[in-house]
Amino acid sequence: MFILYIKERKVWILFFLGLQIWLNIILTLDIAFLDVAILYINLVYIVALLIFIWWRYKKETRYYKELEESSTFDSLPKGESGFEKKITSIMEDLILVNNEELNQLKVEHLEENDRILSWIHEVKTPLTGMKLIIDAVKEYPLQKKLEVEWLRIHLLLDQQLHHTRLPSLEKDYIVESVKLQKLIHKEIKELQAWCMQKGIGFEIDLLQEEVLIDQKWLAFILRQLLTNAVKYSDVNKEIHIFSGKDEEGHTILTVKDFGSGITKADIPRIFEKSFTGTSGRNTVASTGMGLYLTKKAADKLGIRILVESEIEEGSTFTLQFPLKNEMSKIASR
Repeated sequence: MFILYIKERKVWILFFLGLQIWLNIILTLDIAFLDVAILYINLVYIVALLIFIWWRYKKETRYYKELEESSTFDSLPKGESGFEKKITSIMEDLILVNNEELNQLKVEHLEENDRILSWIHEVKTPLTGMKLIIDAVKEYPLQKKLEVEWLRIHLLLDQQLHHTRLPSLEKDYIVESVKLQKLIHKEIKELQAWCMQKGIGFEIDLLQEEVLIDQKWLAFILRQLLTNAVKYSDVNKEIHIFSGKDEEGHTILTVKDFGSGITKADIPRIFEKSFTGTSGRNTVASTGMGLYLTKKAADKLGIRILVESEIEEGSTFTLQFPLKNEMSKIASR
C-alpha cells in the first residue's frame, strides 16, 4: 500500500522538489550562503519531507485498511476526517440502495419460480390424461410412437422442474441409504417405450448395491445420464451399468453406452449451460441443459463426475460418491 500511496501523492512530491530546486538556485546565486549552509538546509528539508510523508501515510491509510477489512455493513469504518466521513456516508447510501434492489430481485425470482412450479404441476394433469388415452389406443405401432413423444415431453418437464428447484436443493436434502438396483430399474422402466423403439437393452452388474445419498436428486442425475445414453446410442445396442469401489474406497457407478460418442474438443465443455456440442447439433432433441443440471446437482451432493468418450465408440460417465465422513460434512452445510 505504501507504493500505491506514493504514486497517489507523486504530484505533491514533484511540487516540493520543484520548490526545492528553485530554492537551491536562489541560494546558490546569493553569495551570503556557503555551500555547507545550502547542504544543511537541503538535508533538513528532505528529512522533514520523509517524516511528513511517513506520518501522513500512517494516518491516511488507517481508514482504507479498516475499510478493506470490513466485511459487513455495520463494520464500515466511521473515519476521522470530514472527507473520510463523507466517503463512509456515500458508501452506506449505496449499500442501502443495492440491498433494496437485491431484495426486490429475490422477491421477483421467488415469484417467478413459484409461477413456473405451478405451471409445471398444471401441465402434468393433462399429461396424465394423455397417458391414459395413449394406453387405450389399439394400434400398437401408433401407441408406441405416441408413448415415446409423451415421454420426451414428460422428461423435459421433469428437467425444468429440477432446474427450478436446484438453487434450494440444500433445503430439500435427505441423506439415506439408497439401493442402486431398485433405483436404476425404476429409471429404466420410465424409459421403456423409448428403449423398445430403438431396440436398446441393458446389462447391469452392481457389485456395490447401496450408496449414502439423497435418493430424489440421485434419481434425477441417473435419469439425465440414462436419457443421454439412450438418445445417443445406435439402434439395437446395449447400455452397460456397473458399480464398485475405487482405490480410496469411494463407491463408483458407471453408465456406458456404445453410441456416437463425444469429440475430445467437446469433453471439457459438455457441462456448460446450453452447450450441445458436435453430437447435439445432429439432433433437434438436444437442449444442452441435461448435463449442465446434472453437474450442478452432483456438485451440491458431493458427487464427482468423470467422463471418457471416443467418437463412434460411445461414452462412459462415472459417478464417484463421497465417503461417509465427507457426506456428513456436505449434509451439515
